[in-house]
Amino acid sequence: MPDTVYLDLDQKALDDAYDQQVWAPNSKQVNGRLAVLSELVRQRIGAPQRVAYGPTEVEQIDIFRTRAPSATRPAPIMFYVHGGAWKGHVARDHAYPAEMITRAGAHLLVPDFAPVQDLGGDLFPMVDQVRCSVKWAYENAASFGGDRDRIYVCGRSSGAHLSACVMITDWARDHGLPADLVKGYILQSGMYDLRGPRLSKRGQYVKFTDEMEQALSPIRHLDRISVPVALMYGSVESPEFQRQSRDFAQALRDAGKPVTIELAEGYNHFEMAETAANPFGVTGRAMLAMLGLEPR
Repeated sequence: MPDTVYLDLDQKALDDAYDQQVWAPNSKQVNGRLAVLSELVRQRIGAPQRVAYGPTEVEQIDIFRTRAPSATRPAPIMFYVHGGAWKGHVARDHAYPAEMITRAGAHLLVPDFAPVQDLGGDLFPMVDQVRCSVKWAYENAASFGGDRDRIYVCGRSSGAHLSACVMITDWARDHGLPADLVKGYILQSGMYDLRGPRLSKRGQYVKFTDEMEQALSPIRHLDRISVPVALMYGSVESPEFQRQSRDFAQALRDAGKPVTIELAEGYNHFEMAETAANPFGVTGRAMLAMLGLEPR
């Protein structure tokens, strides 16, 4: 019998647990649908405003601005941080929530950031880029009619991990900004402790270190979390991804943090993304609820 390397998993089982394509044979089909849906959204509501948030070519944000009128205040801001195993995908193919969010009365911001293989296998600069995109939105919200006091972040898959790392940022100490700069997080199908991914085949392209594992495992920094967190995952995802969400939710509950968790029956890892374009889907509903908006 093969030796176990993590929890009750041998090496092959662990590698498979962090390879969603093993659990979702339709992954290419679904990702293709998401790209087409993103293009159709741009055709219906218009191309986004694209702005730089940092010095490198990749550090740009697609801003989909709401046209819903507000007589009293600027519109809230929802970030959508895409996944891709830390090594793939671009903002252009993840515009699918934009129609729902903008019609409801919020701006949708989708940042681009460098894939880990372009960063020498280092996750730290990737996390820093996503943090900088959020910081840019706070400091420049007025330029696109956004309310800097109502910023929310939604991330999926590796984007949920990056978003959770944004959640444990010490904004006051490190940036001189309000500690609650982001008012809430929606985390879909993410990884919140890096021990399992580090021991899996993801360690072949991410150059994990003890420092990285500790600093970028949000479940180990619960003291830095004070805003509402909504977690969700699909029943057809790999058991490890399901466990990661359940364990993070339980840890947040035990620490007295405001958290909800929802299991989406019948959805695999990639199909979960499609629920972000649906006001009645598990992710779309959670985003609108956190924004305090109704579907339109």
